[in-house]
Formats: sequence, C-alpha cells, structure tokens
Amino acid sequence: MNREEAISKLKDIVKPYVKDQEAFEKLNESTDFINDLKINSANLVDIVLDVEEAFGIEIDNVSMEKMTSVDAALEIIDTKLAEK
Repeated sequence: MNREEAISKLKDIVKPYVKDQEAFEKLNESTDFINDLKINSANLVDIVLDVEEAFGIEIDNVSMEKMTSVDAALEIIDTKLAEK
C-alpha cells in the first residue's frame, strides 16, 4: 500500500470523529488530530481501534500515545505492517 492509499484510508477512518470540517478538507501529513481536527482523546481511542481493524494490525499502548497526527499514524501503520 502506498502513502496516498494509506492517507485515503486513514481519512475515511477519522472522518466521523472530526469537529472541524474545514481543517479536514485540508488534511495532509502534518495535520494534528487534536489541535487541527478537534478530535477529542476518547475518539482517538476509537480511531486507533478502527485503524487496527482496517489495516489488520495491533497497536500497543506506547504507539497509541504517539498517534496524534496523520504523519505519526502513517509511521505507526507502516511499522506495524512491516512487522507482520
């Protein structure tokens, strides 16, 4: 899976939790889930669970805490997919 496909899949996952639609329209690798998209921390847990299911990976607590931006999420997804 290339970077664009991963971003597209991630965008579909975060869409239901976004509070700032304008920021969502401009989503890119540097977008922060909490500060830019106004996603609360409880919903971040839901996003992690959705990412695990969509990509067929398991995200540990240490990685979960780092998953606060699109770039960090993609890095974690890439790492976990490589471990499979």
